[in-house]
Amino acid sequence: MTFQFNFTIENHLENESTPPGDGALALDSSEESSVSESKKGRHRNRRRSTEKLEWPQDHLLEHKPVGSAAPSQDTDGSVSAANSSRNLEPHENHPCMRVAKEHPMPEDSTKVLENKVVETLPGPRHVNVSVVKTVLLKENVPGENIVSQSISSHSDLISGVYEGGLKIWECTFDLLAYFTKAQVKFAGKKVLDLGCGSGLLGIAAFKGGAREIHFQDYNSTVIDEVTLPNVVANFTVEDEGNDVNEPDVKRQRKSKIAQELCKCRFFSGEWSEFCKLVLSSENFFEKYDLILTSETIYNPDYYSTLHQTFLGLLDKNGRVLLASKAHYFGVGGGTYLFQKFVEERNVFETRTLEIIDEGLKRFLIEMTFK
Repeated sequence: MTFQFNFTIENHLENESTPPGDGALALDSSEESSVSESKKGRHRNRRRSTEKLEWPQDHLLEHKPVGSAAPSQDTDGSVSAANSSRNLEPHENHPCMRVAKEHPMPEDSTKVLENKVVETLPGPRHVNVSVVKTVLLKENVPGENIVSQSISSHSDLISGVYEGGLKIWECTFDLLAYFTKAQVKFAGKKVLDLGCGSGLLGIAAFKGGAREIHFQDYNSTVIDEVTLPNVVANFTVEDEGNDVNEPDVKRQRKSKIAQELCKCRFFSGEWSEFCKLVLSSENFFEKYDLILTSETIYNPDYYSTLHQTFLGLLDKNGRVLLASKAHYFGVGGGTYLFQKFVEERNVFETRTLEIIDEGLKRFLIEMTFK
């Protein structure tokens, strides 16, 4: 089964502009889109992970939740390839990375929708992020404090602090539209929504019949306040139907929802830490058949860790579907530079699936092992 997202993409794409003088990533238009330990599924025939990710010694001083302080030497990469990419090495002082953790689904999943306003796109339901931000500010919720920091810095990206997960970036809609156009099959697959933010890509896989879906974002606030509620909202709506008050029917419905939501697991933290967590949490780790990610290659400082993440977590017959702009002004990353980085390591094949908007050039890329 292929889940259909019938988006009117143009209504949700935001204008790309020149970044502010502080060199932050170009933010999207002023009309911000309002879209913005659970039971572990055990499956037979799990394959033991035979690779241990060997992160570079200096990864403890990373620039960003997803990037390493310097391009690491990949398991299958050559020294010459690493040397030829010195122009991609970071040049900033790097704050410490964020430790990964798993976010459990509450026993009563509807609790994650408390104090949330749920809206509907021409497809998935989503919490109104503006309301989420307002509540977080008003109640002065302890934790990452990413909303106030984002407001004070006038940016949806603060490297190593907040990585934009409260906003849905336009390439996400490109990838969702591609799922429908290309009739991407999710049924029976284990899927990772990497850098998930609102989780729309993983939700599409969920709706499409994936047997297990993991959601990962750098910020724990994003997972708790946006991703988890969105997943719950997009499943429970199917079972609302008529207003049935019979206790037996309600119990059956609640049981069905719980069984379905057990397919999902939620994680926050830096990418290399996330890899360590999932690889060490099970004696047998079954790698992902499909990794979905959108607009995660804007900063070259992150490329090494991202590449290692794909290398460590993707099944040998799996594939990565990645959506990104050709270039991110002010930060320096983008599709062209990332493809060059990948090609030099000679581990993955990259293939351009589609180019959207010849002017701004947004790319859909597929990656598979050579």
